[in-house]
Amino acid sequence: MLRLKRLAVLSLVAFGAITASAFWLIGATGAGTSGAGIHADRPAPPQSAGKFVPLADGSQHAVNITRTVDPGWLARTAAQTGIPDRALRAYVAGAGMANAAAPGCRIGWNTVAAVGFVESAHGALGGGRLTASGKVTRPIVGPGLNGDGFAAIADTDGGSLDGDTLWDRAVGPMQFIPSTWKLAGKDANGDGVADPHNIDDAALSAAGYLCAGGRDLTTAQGWSDAIWSYNQSEAYLSQVGGKAVEYAEQAGPTK
Repeated sequence: MLRLKRLAVLSLVAFGAITASAFWLIGATGAGTSGAGIHADRPAPPQSAGKFVPLADGSQHAVNITRTVDPGWLARTAAQTGIPDRALRAYVAGAGMANAAAPGCRIGWNTVAAVGFVESAHGALGGGRLTASGKVTRPIVGPGLNGDGFAAIADTDGGSLDGDTLWDRAVGPMQFIPSTWKLAGKDANGDGVADPHNIDDAALSAAGYLCAGGRDLTTAQGWSDAIWSYNQSEAYLSQVGGKAVEYAEQAGPTK
């Protein structure tokens, strides 16, 4: 039974890696790498809410709220969805902080998680994993955006984030390109650095990016516009939407 469980986990990781790599080949992938285009609005999936540890009256969550996600809820939901608990904490926290900053967005953690699954199999793409601090054990770096099957984006970070001084490359578990990270990157864990290779920072930044422009992610247009802004591909819309619905159904109502 243990071997079967391990095989199932490895199969899921392999599938996630394959799907994420496939979207690298569809065109420009990750936040901010896409060009102009028109898409059909897809019905918005349910937007799931996380559960946080109750705080004292009048107090507020600190910058880093990954540690205040209710541990019982986190363990149950991670088991039900197959999302690693360290990644799930970051997705729930990121959605919570994004909604606090833009209450009209109403983004669910399941949408952030669906993007994380497609982009990097929750940080497992390439055989890595997330550490306790949220860092990936192996840098996740996409192909050079040199115009050959991708958008052409010349280097904007001197290679500091992606190791490429000629072309930009999407980086980290949520696959931000350096030029977009300069604009959208946020420090979620309170260490003073906005790091795209850290799942806390990347998840909050992705949630904020999806909420930009006053979008309401409970509407078909708002949700579709948000995902399209991340990657302009109908296949990507379908993949992320299907996974977001799946996570919402597996998690069930927040209790």
